[in-house]
Amino acid sequence: MHAITFPLTGLHCHGSAFFDYLRLRKRHFVDALGWDIPHDEAVEMDQYDNPLAHYALVLSEGRVIGGARCMPTTSAWGAHSYMLRDALRGQLPDIPPDVLATDIRTPRVWECTRLVIDEDLATAEARSECLSLIVEGLAAVARAHGATSLMSLSPLPLVRALRRLGWQADRIGTPYDNLGDGRRYAVLAMPAERHAPFDPALMTAH
Repeated sequence: MHAITFPLTGLHCHGSAFFDYLRLRKRHFVDALGWDIPHDEAVEMDQYDNPLAHYALVLSEGRVIGGARCMPTTSAWGAHSYMLRDALRGQLPDIPPDVLATDIRTPRVWECTRLVIDEDLATAEARSECLSLIVEGLAAVARAHGATSLMSLSPLPLVRALRRLGWQADRIGTPYDNLGDGRRYAVLAMPAERHAPFDPALMTAH
C-alpha cells in the first residue's frame, strides 16, 4: 500500500485515482449505507468536491482501496462553506444543526470528510494500515497549510481506531443516530501531529 495526496486541481496528475475514489464512495455511502446524496450510476460527488478540497488516497497494486477529503474551515465556495459549518447553518437537513456547538472558522482547523475503506480488504490489519495511511496523508496536507487540528463528523468507533494508531482523537460534539444507516455519529477532533495533546481551545476559534 502507498498513499498519494493532491488538491482537486491536481487530480490529472494521478490517472484515474480521483474517479476511482468517487466510485468507491458511491459503493459505500450510496449502495451499502443508502445515503441520499448526489450520485449517478458510477460515482458519488457533492458540492464539497470543489477547488478548495484536498485528497489523501491509498492505492494497492494500482487500485484505490481507501481515501478521504479535507479542506480548511475558512472555505467558501459559492453558497457553501465546509460541511459542518453548513450543517450548523441549517443547510444540510440530514445533519442536526446542533451537532457542533460553535461556529469554527480558522485556518488552524481543517475538516475531513468522506472517509472510506474498500470493504474487500480482508483483514483487520490491512484495514488498519489503510486507515493509518489515509490519516497520515490528511494530517500532512493540513500541516503543510498551517493547520494544527483536524475534525470530522464520523461514526463513534473511529475514536478508538484512531487512538490505537497513535492519534489523540476526542469527541467534541453531541452524538446523534442516523436513521438512514442506523449508525451513531459525532464530531471528532484531533491534533494534526501524531501523539500530540489535543487543544480544545481551537474548537472555539472563529
